[in-house]
Amino acid sequence: MAPVKTGYSDGSGVITEKHISFYSKRSKYLGAIAIEPLYMDAGLRELPTQIGIDNDNKIEGLKQLTNIIHQFDTKVIAHLNHPGRMANPKIPNNYFLSSSDIACEAGGATPERIDKKGIEGVIELFVNSAIRAQKAGFDIIELQFGHGYLISQFISPKINNRTDEYGGTFENRIKLAIDILIAVKSKVNLPIFIRLSGDEMIPNGINIDEMIAFSKVLKQIGIEAIHVSAGSVCSTPPWYFQHMFVPKGKTWELANKIKTSVNIPIIFVGQINTKEDIEVLTNKYKADYIAMGRALVADPDFIGIIEGKTPHNYRPCMDCSQGCLGGVKAGKGLECLVNPTVGLIKNDFEIATQPEKIAIVGGGLAGMEAAVTLSMRGHEVDLFEKNELGGQFNYAHLSPKKQSMSKIVPFYIKTLKELNVNIIKQEATENNLLNNYNKVVVASGSVPSKLPIIGLTNFYWAEILNKNNMPKNKNVLIIGGGLIGVDVATAMVANNNKVVITKRTDDFGGNMEMIAKKLSLKMLNEHNAVLSDHTHIKEIDGKKIYAEKNSQPIEFNDIDIIVVSAGMKSFNPLVNLLKNKIEVFVIGDANELGDAQSAIKNAYLTAIKI
Repeated sequence: MAPVKTGYSDGSGVITEKHISFYSKRSKYLGAIAIEPLYMDAGLRELPTQIGIDNDNKIEGLKQLTNIIHQFDTKVIAHLNHPGRMANPKIPNNYFLSSSDIACEAGGATPERIDKKGIEGVIELFVNSAIRAQKAGFDIIELQFGHGYLISQFISPKINNRTDEYGGTFENRIKLAIDILIAVKSKVNLPIFIRLSGDEMIPNGINIDEMIAFSKVLKQIGIEAIHVSAGSVCSTPPWYFQHMFVPKGKTWELANKIKTSVNIPIIFVGQINTKEDIEVLTNKYKADYIAMGRALVADPDFIGIIEGKTPHNYRPCMDCSQGCLGGVKAGKGLECLVNPTVGLIKNDFEIATQPEKIAIVGGGLAGMEAAVTLSMRGHEVDLFEKNELGGQFNYAHLSPKKQSMSKIVPFYIKTLKELNVNIIKQEATENNLLNNYNKVVVASGSVPSKLPIIGLTNFYWAEILNKNNMPKNKNVLIIGGGLIGVDVATAMVANNNKVVITKRTDDFGGNMEMIAKKLSLKMLNEHNAVLSDHTHIKEIDGKKIYAEKNSQPIEFNDIDIIVVSAGMKSFNPLVNLLKNKIEVFVIGDANELGDAQSAIKNAYLTAIKI
């Protein structure tokens, strides 16, 4: 398992129950787990809730974690990283060092150009942290020399403008990395892995040719493996996070170039989340080692499932970063859109002591999650859905770069079938529910809000994304610039439509996951879409639209198609009919408007209590 930030500590850097629960759940089928990046100094944190290895009082807690993982005959890797200029500027008392006094162009503090004494201090941090890792029972040390962190800030010619022995030539730029490696090797007797970026995906940054040369030097000094990723946390976050907007397989190609040039074991990583990916890496690339991060967040039994050691289907990682990045950024800790147990201390449900016959009304994500969990707990479940299973989420993968979002609905459908959940393709009625079931779960979702706009009669919602509805070479007005509006807009411009998207505020994309939001808005800008903020649509007269922008009149002319995505409202008409007659549980959007992740989690937490 690759190092994935959890954000589960309490602010003091210690191991918590959440860490124990999370890692022990994922230890059973793996050869090794790299726990999250360990901060080596309290002033060098990326997260306020990061795990520390900065002093000896952390050893006992870390030893507790390694002991638990070792019970599964799984090795534990200590991933040591100095963020340099990428330390979090929002954390009090953090300090910022780099090869040069150049701040990250994407934001952050201006770092101090580190001097010779500071360099000695950096080497000492790595050495002392490695010694603690060995005392805490770690089996392997992984040194982070890539991803835009301090060591790569020395290696990268884009950032390093030094003229001393640590700048200029390739040999000088890798000197700090080599000094750290030699110093660590002299103080611990553990195997050492090196993590690096095969390419930072920026002009004048770290590139594959220099990384091949670097890898040859690392091999000569003596390391056990090289872990090849891509990107920079500063300059190219989509590559750093291996987001769904970047092509799968590029990191594998970089790793293979090093593998074919340097006779040393290579760890392949990056968007490895299907059985087919494993087969490609094994058969085509002859991978020595394979590292997965988010696939094991989405399903801790992923490896056991594809190896046939456990029978159920694996929950598919969608490379969306919504829960794993979004939860950590929001201060809630690591979560997952598809796995509602991530972040829970108690992440197993109990079998029902008194199985009952339960009806679920609505086959969207919430309804299907409830049906799966209730069935696995032993209840007899009927799921009513007169339309297509998946509900609104069937539109999620139809906008550009989001094809990976298509994985979750087939997972649920296949799992429901294997659990023998009865899918009833008709509308649930009051009499049927009252006469045939012990309890009812209402998961009827939400419907688009109606807007009181004069002349608004013919319009689309997200269903315009369907292939049969998709226009081409048309002038499209989208009323509402939240997640759905932006997704529809990117699909429209990709099909050569001219788009105007209006919003009553100025935050286009609203609560979209931050990388998808940034890249979607960039896509709209590149296609000359008009984003009209603080705009209220007043009247529609044929192809002419009358509106107000900042309280001033404005018109949009020659509009062929209108899409309305200006909010949703809960849809749960059955609740009042059933109230006080049968026990009813309302979940997902039918209960409270939210996103896919909140719908799945709400459904799970409800289902484990029934």
